[in-house]
Amino acid sequence: MSHPIAIAPSILSCDFANLAAECADVARGGADLLHVDVMDGRFVPNLTLGAPIVASLSKVATLPLDCHLMVEEPDHLLEDFAKAGARWLSVHLEACRHLHRTVQRIRALGMAPGVAINPHTSFAELEPILPFVDFVLVMSVNPGFGGQQFIAQVLAKVEAIAAWRALHNPALFIQIDGGITPQTIAAARRAGVDWFVAGSAVFGQADRTAAIAGLRRAAQA
Repeated sequence: MSHPIAIAPSILSCDFANLAAECADVARGGADLLHVDVMDGRFVPNLTLGAPIVASLSKVATLPLDCHLMVEEPDHLLEDFAKAGARWLSVHLEACRHLHRTVQRIRALGMAPGVAINPHTSFAELEPILPFVDFVLVMSVNPGFGGQQFIAQVLAKVEAIAAWRALHNPALFIQIDGGITPQTIAAARRAGVDWFVAGSAVFGQADRTAAIAGLRRAAQA
C-alpha cells in the first residue's frame, strides 16, 4: 500500500544566489521535503554542495532536509551531515562496500537511512538491504545532472519494491528521482512511489505553488 504523496523539490535546480528565499518559496507552495543532491565529481561527473551548505540551510529551512549522497566512500561524510541537520540520508548501493554497516551508522547518528539505486541496478541486488532501511530512492535518470528524460523501465523495479513492502514492511517509503513531471508522475505513483523528487518541474516554474499542486493532481490521475 502506498503512503500519502510527498513532493520534494530538488535544490539542484534552484537559484543558489537566493537559496534561502527559494526554499522558503517552495515551502509556502506546499512542498513536503527539500531534496539535497550531494555530488563529489567522482561517483557522478558533477560537483555540488556539501555539509556546510546543508548546515546553513538547516538554520532557515522549515521543511525536513532529505540528503542524497551521490559520492564515493560516503562513510566519511555521515557524521558531517548528521551534524548539519539532515533528517533523511540516502547512500548509493553502488558506492558502499559495506552497505549494512553504513546504514546502521546512519541510523545511529539519528537520521533515517535510505538506499539509492541507479537505473541499471536490479531488485535482486537491492533486496538484501531492504529490511534495514526506512526508504528506497530509485533513480529514474542516470545520476549527476538535472533535466534528463525519465527512464520508464525503472517502474518495473518500483513495482517489485512495492510488492516486497506489502509482504514485509508496510512502513517503507519509495522515492523516485529524475525526469518527474506532470506527464510522468502518474505512472510512478501507480507503480508504488510515495515521494517524488522534482527539480525543474518545480524550481523551473514561475509559480511554484501551482507547480506543486499540479504535480499532486497529476499523480492522482
